[in-house]
Amino acid sequence: MLTALGAAATDTGGVVHLGPDLLILGILFVIAYILGRLGKMIGLPAIPIYMVVGLLASPHFDLFPLDFDNNSYIALIAVFGLIMLLFSLGLEFDQDEFFSNAGKLIISGGSYIAINMVAGFAFGFMVGWGTREALIIAGITATSSSAIVTKLLIELNRLANPETPMILGVTVVEDIFIAIYLAIVSVVLSGETAIWPVILKLGIAFLFLVVMFAVARFGGRVVSRFFRTKDDELFTILFFGLAIMFGGIGEILGVTDAIGAFLIGLVLGATRYRNKIEQIAIPLRDVFGAFFFLNFGLSLNPSTFPEVIWPVVGAVIMTMVLNAGAGQLVAKLNGVGVRGGINAAVILQNRGEFALILATLALAAGLDERIQSFAGLYVLVMAVAGPIIASNSDKIANTLLGTKRKKAAAASAAKKPRDAMRTEEIALVEAATAGLEPGENPATQEYVDRVVEQANSQSDQVDRASKDDEY
Repeated sequence: MLTALGAAATDTGGVVHLGPDLLILGILFVIAYILGRLGKMIGLPAIPIYMVVGLLASPHFDLFPLDFDNNSYIALIAVFGLIMLLFSLGLEFDQDEFFSNAGKLIISGGSYIAINMVAGFAFGFMVGWGTREALIIAGITATSSSAIVTKLLIELNRLANPETPMILGVTVVEDIFIAIYLAIVSVVLSGETAIWPVILKLGIAFLFLVVMFAVARFGGRVVSRFFRTKDDELFTILFFGLAIMFGGIGEILGVTDAIGAFLIGLVLGATRYRNKIEQIAIPLRDVFGAFFFLNFGLSLNPSTFPEVIWPVVGAVIMTMVLNAGAGQLVAKLNGVGVRGGINAAVILQNRGEFALILATLALAAGLDERIQSFAGLYVLVMAVAGPIIASNSDKIANTLLGTKRKKAAAASAAKKPRDAMRTEEIALVEAATAGLEPGENPATQEYVDRVVEQANSQSDQVDRASKDDEY
């Protein structure tokens, strides 16, 4: 499924020497660490960092003495990375949240996905690719990276924002969509043309999805019985083995290893051991996932980038524009206001692992080789630009909504009541100086009443200006 990575190992007298490979791979990960630390300073996620390291280590740059043509064991580790990425996605899927608010989530997330899918499919034809390629392009440009979205919400301290439940709801619907979409794409890319075999494969794929979702929903207690062990080592071996096994089952059934891993993650996430599994699985996902992204970077050929540079530019612009509109639509459906829609749009526009998974499937199916370069460059641009834009969304919202001008107007309006109160005090002093009570001078009392009325009016204007500046 994946392109093999390297072959510095030699076989002499039945002994495999892995020293050179281990040395170079260790150096690559240290470089990834250094670049990752630098990237965090400007808010970059790890995905583009790993891809860049893989790209620099590829034979196209000749920076490292590795031959990446026949090394299947690293490719196998990259497959583990793909499986753990989707396994963790299924594990983190919140079934209770979804089923308790399914209608609203489906409308919100479905609207977001539909807008991006339709435009992405049309875009695939516009750049001159075939139907199958357009289907892949639509998937690449339609869905967010759950990992990047969640990480940004945490790092930007936005978990308490009113739009955050809406954003997480969209990602939940995207997770379900990914499972269904990959099942369909795997059948389409199989090359089968006869109608009944296609229907049979789709039927098997959807039956597998339905059965696993049903087990996840209703069989959590039964599955929990298999994890009754206090030995952490055996516990880890069991869930990791299940992830690998169901990845294989998914591949055999024609729904891809990624979906098999996602579905068993969904089932285990419904057990009472979910938190313990997640605690152990996340480090495994991070390590093996790094191999997956590094592997994808190794398979990129920079010399092909000029062929896809304009499609990538067009796709990036399309994604940002569509997300701006879709973000406002979803925000309106959920009643979180314009500013909430802006925050949602800039975070949900981040693309990542799913785009690379689709590109890997397309390459394995023999589709246009430019798709891999397109996906790689597109994800690099979006994964770098997305977090930077998201971290500045407040400034963007202030500029678009004219918040600074509103605040200045509010401050000016707040000053006028204070001035009016001073005038009222002066009038009262003048009345006292004349030896009269304010109520004894009709003209003075009338003036005071008028000033108080004006002050109250100005106070109402301040309140309205403040409300306009909220979500």
